Amino acid sequence: MAANKHYVSNKDETIRIFKNNLLEKLTIVHPVTPLVIFVPVVLYHLSLGQNILVGFLSGLIFWTAFEYFLHRYFFHWVPDNNLGKKMHFLFHGIHHDYPRDSKRLVMPPAVAIGLSALLYYFVFKTFLPAGYLHSFFAGFMTGYLCYDMTHFAIHHFNFKSKWFIWVRNHHYQHHYDDCAKNFGVSSPIWDYIMQSRYKKK
Repeated sequence: MAANKHYVSNKDETIRIFKNNLLEKLTIVHPVTPLVIFVPVVLYHLSLGQNILVGFLSGLIFWTAFEYFLHRYFFHWVPDNNLGKKMHFLFHGIHHDYPRDSKRLVMPPAVAIGLSALLYYFVFKTFLPAGYLHSFFAGFMTGYLCYDMTHFAIHHFNFKSKWFIWVRNHHYQHHYDDCAKNFGVSSPIWDYIMQSRYKKK
């Protein structure tokens, strides 16, 4: 493998992860699936929300930070043992090996539902005022959907807007230049704040 090549295949192809057919199917997700599952959730919480503008925008902004820190400190954490390395590969390593694999670009629903439920019931519900809970969660989940759709588009579409080109180039540098830089996907702003932006030498 060439020194500057950070992937196994840059084609839209994948490898089998599990021998069990059911587990394997759970890792393969159509890109529309998150929208089908979570748009009704967002609308439901908006219908219950108070202080909608402030709560929604706060949740959206909080998502950008959550996305950055989850990607940087969890997805790119590789424990120094075989089990940890296998878990890292399942969660994120496979995406770096097969970055254009369209079947594994969006988060599996089981993971997304489980993580969002944990955050809602054990974090947001505990620390947020009741009047902001629903609108904040709607903003947070909207941020998640923007992340999933943006990430898929980055690897499979070629829009011409300046914003999309900036976001795509930012993420491509993470994949193809230095995976220890540029952790923001839908919002690269945190890489500027946290000084983790890739700089060409």
